[in-house]
Amino acid sequence: MTVPDDAALQALSQDLGDRLRASRHMLVTAESCTGGWIAKAVTDIPGSSDWFDCGLAAYSYEAKQALLGVRPETLERFGAVSRETVIEMVSGALVTSGATVAVAVTGIAGPGGSTPDKPVGTVWLAWKRRGGYPRAEVFHFDGDREAVRRQTVEAALKGLGTLLA
Repeated sequence: MTVPDDAALQALSQDLGDRLRASRHMLVTAESCTGGWIAKAVTDIPGSSDWFDCGLAAYSYEAKQALLGVRPETLERFGAVSRETVIEMVSGALVTSGATVAVAVTGIAGPGGSTPDKPVGTVWLAWKRRGGYPRAEVFHFDGDREAVRRQTVEAALKGLGTLLA
């Protein structure tokens, strides 16, 4: 997979903003390994206040629980980087915010933090519309921390575009 540059992320964010504005949706982001980068990418677009509600950067287990309603049992049983956790994150983001569309991400950007079954580059993303069912997908990105995070932002934005299609 090619690592997107700033221009590519800006183009995806602009397109997403146009779609959100046209459909009168508001976006919330719930981010762990990207630390708010998805929110930054979309708020770099002028006029994003028309379609961006808020971004929640929840890195620790405690923050995931307090801000997004992730259950302690989920984190204990499956870990932070899991389908179960990212689904609770995306659902919790919609509960916490006034948004109608959400994206959530949790992953291992590296260089540390990996395990044999969850190597660096393992990233879970989830998307959801208010009142709908979440869609979650696992990715295995290559590269250093910066490359993994850039690819994650790109995948998040593309997934939101698919959700709005």
